[in-house]
Amino acid sequence: MITLEDVRTSPVVESFIRKGNQFLGAMGFTEHSQRHVNLVSDIARSIIEKLGYPQRETELAAIAGYLHDIGNVVNRNDHGISGAMIVYPILMGMGMPPDEVAVVLSAIANHEEQYGQPVNNVAAALIVADKSDVHRSRVRNTDFATFDIHDRVNYAVESSSVWVDTEKRTITMDLTIDINICPVMEYFEIFLTRMMLCRRAAAFLECDFALIINQSKLL
Repeated sequence: MITLEDVRTSPVVESFIRKGNQFLGAMGFTEHSQRHVNLVSDIARSIIEKLGYPQRETELAAIAGYLHDIGNVVNRNDHGISGAMIVYPILMGMGMPPDEVAVVLSAIANHEEQYGQPVNNVAAALIVADKSDVHRSRVRNTDFATFDIHDRVNYAVESSSVWVDTEKRTITMDLTIDINICPVMEYFEIFLTRMMLCRRAAAFLECDFALIINQSKLL
């Protein structure tokens, strides 16, 4: 069976993720490098694993997490859909069963808040994992005076983590934000739709979603 390690060693995958991150940088977007995709892969795997879903689903979640942003090599717009189209021949060429390819493709194509839906467990875990990676290390702009709202929000986040309580069936996103850089309201201004998508994703996994910012529960 195809594993995350098989995908990681693909020269096409490595090149497309690296170049996609480079292209986003040229457009002024935050970092989407190997650091991001590896983190999302680990979190997606952990969510599926801790909730007790089948072992193979944990590997598919890890694979989808690693590949989810590969479409940025084409364009930022609709990169989930273009990413799924890129991944299809790669995974089929590796010999992954079509049913598994379908799960990974649907997860990649549904991870963005503009049109995404938690259509399966892997997609739901990927949504939460991706939206949890908010942190100042992702900001590439070094001139604070020229920060836009996305730069400010990301730069203000000092720590971000996801907690899964298997007994209570809750998924919690826990953030620490420097409110001198970005008030909490500004976080919601650009991330409210993402948090609503995370809530739907958690519900698909038969969990409640909670958002904690600076030790205060907001969702």
